[in-house]
Amino acid sequence: QVQLVDSGGGLVQAGDSLRLSCAASGRTFSDYLMGWFRQAPGKERELVATISRTGRSTYYPDSVKGRFTISRARNTVTLQMNSLKPEDTAVYYCAASSTLEVLTATEGYDNWGQGTQVTVSS
Repeated sequence: QVQLVDSGGGLVQAGDSLRLSCAASGRTFSDYLMGWFRQAPGKERELVATISRTGRSTYYPDSVKGRFTISRARNTVTLQMNSLKPEDTAVYYCAASSTLEVLTATEGYDNWGQGTQVTVSS
């Protein structure tokens, strides 16, 4: 198992930027495909970014493409969020999978961070 600790959320205005971080400990970090999800009140959990074990491949849904960037280094995965919109308001979760190979998969993550709140005011 890998333990994940999310941080970096906060209250910002529309158009601002935030950087979320996820610190991993435990098993070898490079064994895991990493992702960021978000969940807004009353809505289903949504995948917002994934990055391969090597860091060479990433995936973003259309809702965040061009605004969000995921990266990984050492034992940390980062989500840089630019041009934030009120609809980006949600609790953001880091997740890790030791088995997934497909970056677009939304199921199969077996390790989760505790979540960090992002609130974007208009």
